[in-house]
Amino acid sequence: MARKIRIGMIGYGQMGRIHAYAYRSIPLFYDPLPFEPVLAAVADVMPGAADKAVRQAGFAQGTSDWRRVVESPDVDVVDICTPNADHLPVLEAAIAAGKAIYCEKPLCTNLQEAEAILAAARRAGIAHQIVAEYRFLPALLRARQLVADGFVGDVFHFRGLYLHSGYVDPARPISWRLRREATGGGVLMDLGPHVIDLMRYLVGDAAQVRGHIHTFIHRRPLADRPGEMGDVDVEDAAQAQLELRRGGVGSIEVSRCATGAEDELRLEVHGSRGALSFNLMDPNWLYTYDATAPEAERGFRRLATVQRYPAPAVAPAPKFSIGWTRAHVAAQFAFLGALAAERAPEPSFVDAVAAHAHIDAIYRSVASGVAEAVPEVR
Repeated sequence: MARKIRIGMIGYGQMGRIHAYAYRSIPLFYDPLPFEPVLAAVADVMPGAADKAVRQAGFAQGTSDWRRVVESPDVDVVDICTPNADHLPVLEAAIAAGKAIYCEKPLCTNLQEAEAILAAARRAGIAHQIVAEYRFLPALLRARQLVADGFVGDVFHFRGLYLHSGYVDPARPISWRLRREATGGGVLMDLGPHVIDLMRYLVGDAAQVRGHIHTFIHRRPLADRPGEMGDVDVEDAAQAQLELRRGGVGSIEVSRCATGAEDELRLEVHGSRGALSFNLMDPNWLYTYDATAPEAERGFRRLATVQRYPAPAVAPAPKFSIGWTRAHVAAQFAFLGALAAERAPEPSFVDAVAAHAHIDAIYRSVASGVAEAVPEVR
């Protein structure tokens, strides 16, 4: 009989809904399944949200007190889907309770908090995974394999861009994402972890970075005080130039004011033997260039990666176009599968702290005006 893994979710906003959808989808998408996901409990401080989660997603019980979920003997896994600043107390309590943890990015609001959480998780011997769902897109699984197999050779360049346009409108009110006390930073803390994680996943860490940030709209309406304006204290856009630890150079750009962009995550890798290119808005394909082919036959080729997941994935069929939520299903299957097999999940809090180390170095570079070293995280 498959092991039941009982999940307690903290937060039922947009990401909580997506995680709940993914847990419910896993038994339909994977067969045979080495575990049985059980939506045991949910907590949300917003009035009525937990009751809605019980009705909509099928959680066994709901509460406004997240500690009841974390400390419940009926919960094996704590899934954290709250705003950034609320991660730390939940993480600390879940570690103290000996629960496995699946946490949305970024792990904390700064590097020091993240390092402390990693150390505590190691002392407690708990399993942990950070949400980095883009690793689990078939196109990027294939890209990782090609880099490991030497297809691109020595890496010369990495370019990563993640562009949104949600904050172009100056009439959009200030929310928690625009308050440093709630987030630890701006777009670099929001979209940056995804680009940095994929850089590390494909070509490794940066040794040093030089960063720049910019805020385009400095004052916005206050949602809770009509007619009044408030100061924005986080950045709308960030760029960084990188020196890669394994050799080569790179660049990262993130923005929430990129007019016309939807969910534009673009990656390029150029090497001595070949190149790779991917765009999240065109997620069914990985573009490859083989520089070792005869010159007359060279050019970017489009590899169909669609939904080509390894067994026991059975649905949707590999030929069908992939969507954003499918990557979350795959990430959560990997996490629960690791728990069932009693192996360490990946990407872990080590990867989360490494992303924090890069972000911290970028912010330090902005302050100093010079390149700053990125410490290695092990």
